[in-house]
Amino acid sequence: MSSTTPLDLSRYGWDEDWRAAFAPYAAQGLIPGRVARVDRGLCDVVTPRGTLRADTALVTPRDPVRIICTGDWAAVAEGAAEIGYQVRTLLPRRTAVIRTGASKRSEGQVLAANVDTVVIAVSLAVEPDLGRVERFLALAWESGADPLVVLTKADLAPDADLIRADVEGAAPGVPVHVVSATDGAGVSALRAALGASTVLVGQSGVGKSTLANALTGVEAMDVRAIGVDGKGRHTTTTRELLTLPDGKGVLIDTPGLRGVGVMDAEAGLQQVFADVERLAAECRFADCGHDGEPGCAVQRALDEGELSFRRLDSYRKLQRENLRMAARSDARLRAELTRVWKQRGRTARANRRL
Repeated sequence: MSSTTPLDLSRYGWDEDWRAAFAPYAAQGLIPGRVARVDRGLCDVVTPRGTLRADTALVTPRDPVRIICTGDWAAVAEGAAEIGYQVRTLLPRRTAVIRTGASKRSEGQVLAANVDTVVIAVSLAVEPDLGRVERFLALAWESGADPLVVLTKADLAPDADLIRADVEGAAPGVPVHVVSATDGAGVSALRAALGASTVLVGQSGVGKSTLANALTGVEAMDVRAIGVDGKGRHTTTTRELLTLPDGKGVLIDTPGLRGVGVMDAEAGLQQVFADVERLAAECRFADCGHDGEPGCAVQRALDEGELSFRRLDSYRKLQRENLRMAARSDARLRAELTRVWKQRGRTARANRRL
């Protein structure tokens, strides 16, 4: 719903670089604004005039990665009375958090745009899946934003510090915060660590909406009662742009994700598995498959306990998935991968015969 209350866009991330990028559209009399919510061909856009309800028909491309998303900066026009406001164009994104669509086809889905920080929420009510954490980290690093892991529901985990150490091992160089939105423990420290624009991602039931309410200081997101299994049931069904207290920035809450697929995330995977990449660079052979070849630094690290088998398996799985998704849309890459996989199979069989 539109609101005519004047707003200061700097609170929503507007800066001199965005102003310069918008200058050609300002000359046309268009209005700058940040997309706060998208819903069925319409969106709420935060503008200096207030929050406007605008039509998105003019910015609906075939490429799903270019579809308007919460966090986008837009140029809005005031149309005739029967049309109302329209989004004419989107400014080029600085960052974009993209996962493969739920259909597993080789196309992406934008979760949020123009964010500085990706907060990955992981519940301490159950044993964290470290492989899933690494998936989210690859997504975050690939977006161009900085990742941060938050372990929620600390009041339900007496061994929170031990779990935190495990997660830090799967997230080298990434801050890991432990919080309880119920009693407020760790919330202030987490809020201070956020960037000017933050997106909150994670599975359903990890306490994202409860955490969003704690960070914003208001009951902005609806949260269902706790179930018998101790998990919160939030009702977030769309991406919402919320403001943090004292003009400290904005937070985008997202619906829970059942699955997280990686797509064209080579740089992100290199960041997540920097330790494995470093070891692989020390192998005797550049094309080492880390499967019994002589002079394999990765195998040596496994034998010495420097690297865990779980982490190497996760690395291999995500690398294969990333290549497979890329190959679906690239025939030459698909043929090259087939050749490489066959060669590695022959090499592995030969090594076993030695």
